[in-house]
Amino acid sequence: MAGTPTKILLVDDDPDTQDIMQIHLQQWGYQVRIASNGTEARDLADTYNPDIVISDVVMPELSGLELLRCFQSSDPGRPVILVTGYSSVDMAVEAMKQGAQDFLTKPLDYSKLKSILEAARGDLKLRKESQKLSFQLERGAGFGPLVGRSRLMKELYKLIKVVAGSEAPVLISGESGTGKELVARSLHELSARSNEPFFAINTAAIPQELIESEIFGHERGAFTGATAERPGCFELSNRGTLFLDEIAEMPVLLQSKLLRVLEDGRIRRLGGAEEFNVDVRVIAATNQNPRQAVENGSLREDLYFRLNVFPLVVPPLREHKEDIPLLAQYFIREFNQKHSLHVEALREGALKMLSDYSWPGNVRELKNAMERAVIMARGNWIESTQLPPYIQNPIVEEDTSSFVLPAGVSAARAQKELILRTLKKAGNNKAEAARQLGLDFKTIVKKLKSYGIH
Repeated sequence: MAGTPTKILLVDDDPDTQDIMQIHLQQWGYQVRIASNGTEARDLADTYNPDIVISDVVMPELSGLELLRCFQSSDPGRPVILVTGYSSVDMAVEAMKQGAQDFLTKPLDYSKLKSILEAARGDLKLRKESQKLSFQLERGAGFGPLVGRSRLMKELYKLIKVVAGSEAPVLISGESGTGKELVARSLHELSARSNEPFFAINTAAIPQELIESEIFGHERGAFTGATAERPGCFELSNRGTLFLDEIAEMPVLLQSKLLRVLEDGRIRRLGGAEEFNVDVRVIAATNQNPRQAVENGSLREDLYFRLNVFPLVVPPLREHKEDIPLLAQYFIREFNQKHSLHVEALREGALKMLSDYSWPGNVRELKNAMERAVIMARGNWIESTQLPPYIQNPIVEEDTSSFVLPAGVSAARAQKELILRTLKKAGNNKAEAARQLGLDFKTIVKKLKSYGIH
């Protein structure tokens, strides 16, 4: 309940120390219960359930270090602050090694104690927020593999449910890294074809001289190096779903062949003489605006109309930033498991940095940033200093045609920003961005792949 005071269990066998500390703690707004020894404290904790424990180290029956071990076993997230009048470096090191929040010596510096308690209270708040997000994730804070509870994402989920049960072609549009393939997989999993193959191919990542063979297959001897027949994507996904990513990057001549397959459901392998039927639902995607892709000639208009029976638009992350805390917690859990770590959550400052950043690479960029942050974290929390440098010191945009780089930025980062901003200005048309930058198309594709943007 909002406004509920933080509960402290104070453990000390000296009545005078109990009285003085209780006065300070209550003045600072804490609710206090007192135990005179470790055994009493252990029993009282079961009913009182304190948020924070402050314990003397040297006590009869059960020492402060033994009490710390008890609490670490039963509730490792509960902060325990140890206090002693017989300090030694070895004792302090052992206390911190066993998981103590901090270690203080008598006579107490109460201003320092107050600061330590405020930090511990901040950790408790973060822990409760991360547990709330984790609870939402456990209950399903999204739709299938998609994560997000914002209005825009909920609207997308509704449309996915509507179209999943049909056989209509779907054209998914959205910037790179928004999760278009996850949308396609959701459509497949909810369809009557869910027990059949789902095959995904990125048409922009395959050399143009090989893409026709990849999609339609080839016969032995169809071209140099074709030493055996090979089925294409349509055959491999027969009775299932074929996802064609970056459809506007497919050669225009090949687009006409794809249109014919969509019309009559028949394919012919490269170098083959016979046609045969395939039963495939095609889902296509593009990171361009589909109408602009038609206007600039990278997407055939007739293919656009055939695919655009049911359009789905995946919003960029900057338009649903309220999902960032949930997505970040999802990735923390994922990378904890991957790297055998125990990071709990982001500090408030780090989360604000994520929310302030523009995310040109969208959810994929967030995922990459979170993996780095989880690995860099020292302890339970991700600090703002453990986020990638480009998030800590983002580029400042002055107008639509220029941007400012921070002093000391690396040449590699400057190049990345220039490529991403030119790509954005070109409507995510890689060919146009390459032309404006004076680079080869393959260079652009290779650079974007190195940035985690496919």
